[in-house]
Amino acid sequence: MPEWMWEWTGYDPAAERLRESLCTLGNGYFATRGALPERRAGLVHYPATYVAGCYNRLESTVAGRRVVNEDLVNLPNWLLLRCRLRRAEGAWGPWISPSTHTLLDHKHTLDLRRGTLTRSFRHRMGERGTLSVEQIRLVHMGDPHLAALRTVITAEDWSGEIEIESSIDGEVINGNVHRYRALNRHHVTHVRTGTHEPHTVWLTCRTSTSDISVALAARTTVIADGAPALSVLRPARQRAVHRLMIPFSPGRPITVDKTVALHTSRDTAISDPLGEAVDRVTTAPDFPALLDSHTAAWERLWRRADIQVPGEAGRILRFHLFHVLQTLSPNTADLDVGVPARGLHGEAYRGHVFWDELFVLPYLNLHFPEVSRSLLNYRYQRLPRACRTATATGRAGAMYPWQSGSDGREESQEWHLNPASGRWLPDHSRLQHHVGSAIAYNVWQYCEATGDTEYLHTRGAEMLLQISRFWADLAAFDPDRGRYRIRGVVGPDEYHDGYPGATLPGLDDNAYTNVTAAWVLTRTLELLRSLPTWRREELCDRLRLTADELLKWEEVSRRLRVPFHHGVISQFEGYDDLAELDWDAYRARYSTIRRLDRILEAEGDTANRYKASKQADVLMLGYLFSPAELRALFRRLGYDLDDDIWRRTVDYYLRRTSHGSTLSELVHGFVLARATRAEAWQYVHEALKADVADIQGGTTGEGIHLGAMAGTLDLVQRGLTGLETREDALWLDPVPLPALSEYGFTMHYRGHWGVGVRRRSGQLEISVPDSEESPIRVMLADRAVTIAPGETCSLVVPDLAPHHSSRKT
Repeated sequence: MPEWMWEWTGYDPAAERLRESLCTLGNGYFATRGALPERRAGLVHYPATYVAGCYNRLESTVAGRRVVNEDLVNLPNWLLLRCRLRRAEGAWGPWISPSTHTLLDHKHTLDLRRGTLTRSFRHRMGERGTLSVEQIRLVHMGDPHLAALRTVITAEDWSGEIEIESSIDGEVINGNVHRYRALNRHHVTHVRTGTHEPHTVWLTCRTSTSDISVALAARTTVIADGAPALSVLRPARQRAVHRLMIPFSPGRPITVDKTVALHTSRDTAISDPLGEAVDRVTTAPDFPALLDSHTAAWERLWRRADIQVPGEAGRILRFHLFHVLQTLSPNTADLDVGVPARGLHGEAYRGHVFWDELFVLPYLNLHFPEVSRSLLNYRYQRLPRACRTATATGRAGAMYPWQSGSDGREESQEWHLNPASGRWLPDHSRLQHHVGSAIAYNVWQYCEATGDTEYLHTRGAEMLLQISRFWADLAAFDPDRGRYRIRGVVGPDEYHDGYPGATLPGLDDNAYTNVTAAWVLTRTLELLRSLPTWRREELCDRLRLTADELLKWEEVSRRLRVPFHHGVISQFEGYDDLAELDWDAYRARYSTIRRLDRILEAEGDTANRYKASKQADVLMLGYLFSPAELRALFRRLGYDLDDDIWRRTVDYYLRRTSHGSTLSELVHGFVLARATRAEAWQYVHEALKADVADIQGGTTGEGIHLGAMAGTLDLVQRGLTGLETREDALWLDPVPLPALSEYGFTMHYRGHWGVGVRRRSGQLEISVPDSEESPIRVMLADRAVTIAPGETCSLVVPDLAPHHSSRKT
């Protein structure tokens, strides 16, 4: 298939939900899954539309316990369009679908360049003949409130009459995730429908608790030869229905265009959602014009963001980028939303915001900095809530939630279901306080990449200060060890949430948590020293930050404990006391052990007993920090971290990780590539396949893994080039990865739009477009190069040679 096209042929009920996720279309404001228009939600299909940031909270009773969950809401289905034929005796036949009529062929084509999904299929209509249909849909990237579906129906060898039903279905629930079925899933209420002559029906509703008003309006028109269509607008209690009866002749196509507008009360600069939706859809251009402007909007995005890698890896990387842009586009920049872990593609994790921006922002920073800034503002707007949460637990500063939704409170569930055992178990994931360090890291990296000192000195500084305050307060001095310790946390691994047999959850001295906390404190102190005097005094006065408190921050940043055992970094204190797992035995007994924690619990055991990790934990340090920066961090803490220790640490955890998260193979591939290890490609390849092959066995149907998709892009942009943005310079230290030996991308760096980076034929070229901006400083392993606007610098980087030479052209 061409590099911009993805095709799915045939009709496979077992694989439909996966295809629906992968064929989702969106624009950063809302997205619609790639479901068949003629099918409502059921066991096979799940049509759904999600608006970024549209959450609702419901109470449920599960296993005798009251639980409250906030979910990204599945909104009324605008996609519904079906048809049926009049029988010889005059009655209407059944609605045409793959389950009611013989399907001769069936194909979906996702066009990444244009952002469209085309479906073509043919039905054998008994003895009467064959009906062929082609449908093309879009969710408009230029006007984020519009979507459209064009359906072209052709009777190949017969005539008759067809009825088209175009509707908006308000009878929807959140039903995408089977294991949530015991929960209350009815988020939409107060459904009203109506008409706006001559071609438009509308539907409004509200979310039951958050009270968000939602309005959809659909305009359906027909282009056909012969007699005009009979049109009936018919509002019902839960559905707004438009029916059209159309005569047809052999070989004469009938074109049905459905254009939809969607607004909510969260939108800015509108009076009311219904009035805006009706006005927008009635004045919207026809389908060809919408397609042209939509395609033009995508073309502008690709110019800023496209990544060029030859072969199948390049196809998948572009596919990943496509889905990142559908969730987080320039349309997102004006919204109060975070990074949903599963995109706007499904309901897994209830649409919550975790730490996934840690894997997404490094790419966005150098392509869509305005989107990065907006995503950071989502965290800033919830800083007061994070401070109140810390206070409520007896802590200072800001304690950000592991899972966030509408208002920044902790959305992690207190109980979770193990599908392998059917048991509900306590959920301690809210102890993953390292999310605060991820937010601080994202602030720092955004400001380094963009030079946005205004943000760093204002909102960024406030977040860094309050996160540092939390870490310094949480760290307790242990006089026996002469070190500060952070106790009772859960690290990125997630398998381990407590010590075997302990009555209280949490672990002590998680290495990743402590090292990143030290990094946050160090960077914050550095920031305070660099601030203008008036701003530093203003911040200290406003936050009541004393000199004694800053002295403690300095001390904690240098004396946090990092545990070691047998010459490797310990994941946490006591890790070496755990039992070794018989990995070969479990691999022999189970088809997959990615979710080893569920397997062990179903056996009456627990992952807390074993040296077994779900995903990268200690090795995440090698993902965030370059080798030089990591060594400097450990040196500041009073530890030596040489290449041998890091190599042994990498090898140690490689043998003890089940990769139960799609992020794990990404991180391992990144770390191994930076270490020029031959096995890097094995993990990179798995990360590339994670969603397109659904390697976790059904999870992608509940939404794509946005962090892993964006992380593969970052692996090329940052991992293979060694790209860092710090100290007012671009730092480059390219590494060879034979399977990805050629790549190219452009980026936005400190006012320079379209800085090009390309590796091929043993050279790394950096081109700076002509402009009035200042030259760019590029730091290499052995030299510094200054590249002025209009210049190109070629660096010789033989695949196996560690040294560089350069020349300018």
